[in-house]
Amino acid sequence: MTLILSDRFDENRPIYLQIVEKVKRAIIRGDLKPGDRLPSVRELAIMLRVNPNTVQRAYQELEREGLTFTRRGQGNFVTQDPAVVEELREKMRRELVRRVIQEASEINMSVDELIKTLEEIRNEQAS
Repeated sequence: MTLILSDRFDENRPIYLQIVEKVKRAIIRGDLKPGDRLPSVRELAIMLRVNPNTVQRAYQELEREGLTFTRRGQGNFVTQDPAVVEELREKMRRELVRRVIQEASEINMSVDELIKTLEEIRNEQAS
């Protein structure tokens, strides 16, 4: 879990939402696998130097979204449902592409220009 979380947060956004996003990314990347146990609320609060209530709120949101579940007395765990993980992956892909298209349109860049630029950058990175 230390790979995905840092104690640096954007001051303009609620910390609990940033924790939720970092956990989601860790699930998508496979850093957190189905059935993995998350750190306890207290452990994560200490690691991140935040109030335990902030972590509790993030964990509640993750569970509400079906990405984690709680076993009484044992802790919080990543969902074991691959369909939930795939749905999250697809949702995050779409959100990313929407943001990129929105940003491109704000500078009058067409989708064709955007695709061409993406391909050029991909080819540069492959070299």
